Amino acid sequence: MSDENPLASIEECFSNLHDPRVIGRCDHKLLDLIVIAICAVICNADDWVGVETFGRAKESWLSQFLELPNGIPSPHTFRRFFAALDAEAFQGSFTRWVESVFRVTKGQVVAIDGKTVRRSGDKTIGKNAIHMVSAWANSNGIVLGQRKIDDKSNEITAIPELLELLNVSGCIVTIDAMGCQKKIAKAIRDGKADYVLRVKENQGNLYRDIEDWFKFTEDDNSPDMTHTHHRTVNKGHGRIEIRDSYVVNDPLAFEYIRHYEGWPDLNSVAMVVRERRIGDKIQKDVAYYISSLDDDAELILTCSRAHWSVENSLHWILDMIFREDESRIRSGNSPQNFAVLRHFAINVLKKDTSKGSMKQKRFKAALDDTFLLRLLEQV
Repeated sequence: MSDENPLASIEECFSNLHDPRVIGRCDHKLLDLIVIAICAVICNADDWVGVETFGRAKESWLSQFLELPNGIPSPHTFRRFFAALDAEAFQGSFTRWVESVFRVTKGQVVAIDGKTVRRSGDKTIGKNAIHMVSAWANSNGIVLGQRKIDDKSNEITAIPELLELLNVSGCIVTIDAMGCQKKIAKAIRDGKADYVLRVKENQGNLYRDIEDWFKFTEDDNSPDMTHTHHRTVNKGHGRIEIRDSYVVNDPLAFEYIRHYEGWPDLNSVAMVVRERRIGDKIQKDVAYYISSLDDDAELILTCSRAHWSVENSLHWILDMIFREDESRIRSGNSPQNFAVLRHFAINVLKKDTSKGSMKQKRFKAALDDTFLLRLLEQV
């Protein structure tokens, strides 16, 4: 970013958005509305009233970078603008901004998962709460992109659309059972990435065949059986967690799996056994995966663990720090556009390497103009 313009990357990626307002009747510039909203959400604003409150408190500071021809917009202006703004175009601009600012580490896990914004629906008018599918880069700790699931659709159709927006070349894409579909696996391979997909009963025959295959390998003592194994043991907080990963790429396995044909570049099947011991209590969970990776038990175990970072490092932050599930923003495209603003704020705050929790950094940015400027200059 230019030292003279801390908003250079935002201007480059967002200024070409189509303005949904009537030409000649706009009191506020499109970029001013977007920048004020982004800065406000970084600084603890969780609704349009909070965005306007931030703007009025920081009007003098904002005027150093923005034109503000008619001062700070009202909450109604923000609400109407973001309700009308094309959500897919706004998400596309966000994705371009991510690609221009962040360097996604090759070989890292990109976890794709969905989350419902619980209070974004309105039963009185028959509007369901929106469900967003997000892509989370585990090593970078950033949101790469997101896609709203249409009311008459589901994650199976939304995930390939999201993958088309992203550059995941050289990464490993992980998806839970809903995304274990041949179409999705093909979209990942078309993007020059590898996949690790969890198999559950939604793929009934495939699940049973893999389950039977591993039972067969347990009973078979043949030294020619091709497989790898890796174990991790973690102790702490009064519990012991043991994880075992078993991976096979034996040709006999793929002949046995009836639905092998059609999965692009399927190279291995895996079983991950998780055991948790707390005192005398033992809990065990078994998960099965298919992957385009080779039979590397350690890598697939790493991928299966990294997938849950989308829950712990993104969804938890959205709920506990950004209070997303409490948000009552509902009109038009506002819910998904505000979701993008939250993701923008998370990426900006994650990029900062100074000490402090994300909650503390949001509070500090609201109080300290110098710190907020430093956050913007980093992107």
